[in-house]
Amino acid sequence: MGSENGCKASELFQAQAHLYNHILSFLKPMSIKWVVELGIPDIIHNHGQPITLSQLLSALRIPEAKASCVQSLMRLLAHNNFFTVVEMEGKEAYALAPPSELLVKGTDHCLSSMVQLITNPNLVDLYNHLGKWTSGDELTIFQTASGKGDYWDFIHQNPTHLKSFNEAMESDSHVMRLALSDCKSVFEGLGSLVDVGGGTGNTAKIICETFPLLKCTVLDLPQVVAGLPGNEILSFVGGNMFKSIPQADAILLKWILHDWNDDDCVKILKNCKEAVLRKGKGGKVIIIDIVINEKQDKHEMTEVKLFFNIVMMASFNGRERDEKNWKQIFTKAGFTHYKIFPIFGFRSLIELYV
Repeated sequence: MGSENGCKASELFQAQAHLYNHILSFLKPMSIKWVVELGIPDIIHNHGQPITLSQLLSALRIPEAKASCVQSLMRLLAHNNFFTVVEMEGKEAYALAPPSELLVKGTDHCLSSMVQLITNPNLVDLYNHLGKWTSGDELTIFQTASGKGDYWDFIHQNPTHLKSFNEAMESDSHVMRLALSDCKSVFEGLGSLVDVGGGTGNTAKIICETFPLLKCTVLDLPQVVAGLPGNEILSFVGGNMFKSIPQADAILLKWILHDWNDDDCVKILKNCKEAVLRKGKGGKVIIIDIVINEKQDKHEMTEVKLFFNIVMMASFNGRERDEKNWKQIFTKAGFTHYKIFPIFGFRSLIELYV
């Protein structure tokens, strides 16, 4: 075979397939959104057993001309391990796989609302401006695309998007149930905890259910927590984490710090340190966030983390961090030591001590 610029033709064909795979990868999230909108995970779940294509088509009640479209969708998602293909009475049938289990509505681990948030056309379109954003002086891609604001301005100015964001964050918080059994020692012995940026309180509620003697306070912006009902062990406080954080034995920062640059993270952490020191027991900060570790993580896990890194940089002027980056901001904020527990899938739990 001939060569071009030192590459064999076979290598160029392989490179071409690799390139096309990536430029067509926008169809991955769109296909997941497609299957959610059709309600296919719910149909298979309610069917109670693997479902054949003809049974699926009957349940969908779509035009006969679109049958091949559904078949192509299922073929792609089965290839990408969202569904499994099994044999039933001599016919192929589709069964839920762990990723599609996460799309079944009404379960404690349903992430369909996260799919809707991330595939929102208004947000997806922003990433057509990455080149322009990189060449310009604007801090966020929102400013490049619209000349104003950032992601927080975007969602708080639009009640529909704010509702979508809160629902997605609530669904994500359910992973706390899956991991709490592995990190009980982190919360045991605490009398009080403040969940900073805790939104509508889903994470705090799950913690309270597991540790009924622990009093939790959710701190978020006044417009987020207004009207949310509390009880004897759960309360909501409107405020600003850059100004002050209520005192407690521990402060929880779940998926918060990656939204902010290093200087802002140091400010937040200094306020956390002041909040736990006011209790007079030393206290600690509990962080749930991404820790990039390319040397130990598998390819897909690292890729998820690097995707989030670009999202955080472009949308928030934030970033994902490796352990070295984390240690730098911990030290600047005045913390002396920390422990990292990789128990939340692509995220880790970090215990941070004064």
